[in-house]
Amino acid sequence: MDPQTLSLPPLGLYVHIPWCVRKCPYCDFNSHRQPASLPEEEYITALLKDFREELPLTFNRPLVSIFIGGGTPSLFKAESFDRLIRGISQEIDFAPDIEITLEANPGTFETEKFAAYRDSGINRLSIGIQSFNELQLQKLGRIHGSEEALNASVTARAAGFSNFNLDLMFGLPGQSLNEALTDLQTAIMCKPSHLSWYQLTIEPNTEFYRHPPVLPQDDALAAIQESGIALLEQHGYARYEISAFARTHSQSRHNRNYWEFGDYMGIGAGAHGKFTLPENNSIIRTRKRKMPAHYLDNNTSMIAGSETVAENELALEFMMNAMRLVEGVPITLLPTRTGIDPGRLAGELDRLQARGLLTENRNRLQPSSTGLSHLNEVLLAFMP
Repeated sequence: MDPQTLSLPPLGLYVHIPWCVRKCPYCDFNSHRQPASLPEEEYITALLKDFREELPLTFNRPLVSIFIGGGTPSLFKAESFDRLIRGISQEIDFAPDIEITLEANPGTFETEKFAAYRDSGINRLSIGIQSFNELQLQKLGRIHGSEEALNASVTARAAGFSNFNLDLMFGLPGQSLNEALTDLQTAIMCKPSHLSWYQLTIEPNTEFYRHPPVLPQDDALAAIQESGIALLEQHGYARYEISAFARTHSQSRHNRNYWEFGDYMGIGAGAHGKFTLPENNSIIRTRKRKMPAHYLDNNTSMIAGSETVAENELALEFMMNAMRLVEGVPITLLPTRTGIDPGRLAGELDRLQARGLLTENRNRLQPSSTGLSHLNEVLLAFMP
C-alpha cells in the first residue's frame, strides 16, 4: 500500500434477520423458512452480543445509519427492534440525523405494525413490492397480492413515514415493455421518496437457476430501462446509482456509504462487515456464521472469518462501489479510503477515458453514461 495514512470513513451498521415465510425462487440472500417458533428474543440477545464484540473496531465513531435487512425483518415485533435500537444506542453514539431503515413486506400482517416500528425509532422503510401485477407476483413466489402492494404506501405514510423506498423489479418472466412501464407508473403514483428499480437476474443456488423462466431478451430489456429512466426523471426521481432513484434529499445514506467505500458493521447470521484500521493502514472484512442455529449456538464463535483486503485488490474493491454512482466520487476519496495514490492508476484511467467509459473530469472518478451501462468493462481495468 502507498504511504498515505488511511482516514476513518463514516460508519454504518447492517443487521441481518435471516427468516422468511418462504423462500422466493429468485432470492440468493441468506434467508431461511421461519421455524414453527421464531427465536425472536434469543436472536435480539445474540445481535446485541455480536455488536458489543465489534465495538473496538468502531474507534468511537458515531453510527450514521442502521439498515435492518433480511430475510423478512418485519416478521419481528416492533418491541424487539425497540430493544435492539435502545441497546445499541447505549453502546455507541448516533449521528443527530441517523437514518434507520427496516425492510418490510407489504402483506397485511406486516403493515399493521408500521406505526409501532415508527415508535421504536425506525425512520425509513424499504418495502419489497417487486411488482404490482398479480400474475407476476405469483410467478415470483411473493406472498402478497397487488392490492396489498398498493396499500403498503398508504399505510406507511399514515404511520408517519415520509421517507420510504419501494423495491421494484423489471425484466420479469414474459414481461412486455408496456407491462414494465405500467408497474413503474403505479409505483410512481404511490409517491415514495425513493425507488429501487432493478433488473431480475438469475443467480446460482436459486429455484429460478434450477428451473429458468423465460425472460425478456437484451434488446427488450434495454428498451424497458431507457423508457423507465425517462419516466422516473419526468416525475422528479433522479437517478443517482445504477438502480436507485430518489427525490430531493432522499438518497439512501446507508447505501451511499457502501458505494463511497465507507465502513460498516455487520451483525446477524451471515452478515458481512468492513473496517478501516489506521494503526496498520489496512482494511479488513468480517463475516458471521451463516446458519441461524450456528449463529445462536453459545458454544461457538459468531465469527466465520476475517480477512485483510489485499493491496492489489483495493483498487478493484473501491471502483466496484464508486462506479455504481452516476456522479462518481471525488478523486481525493481514493487515497483517503484506500491509501492508493491516484497517480498509480493514471494509465488505466486515461485508457478508460479514451474509450469513453469515464468522463474527462480529472477531479472525479465518474463513469460516463456508456460506462454506467458497461460497468464490467470499466472494472476489468482494475483486476489484479
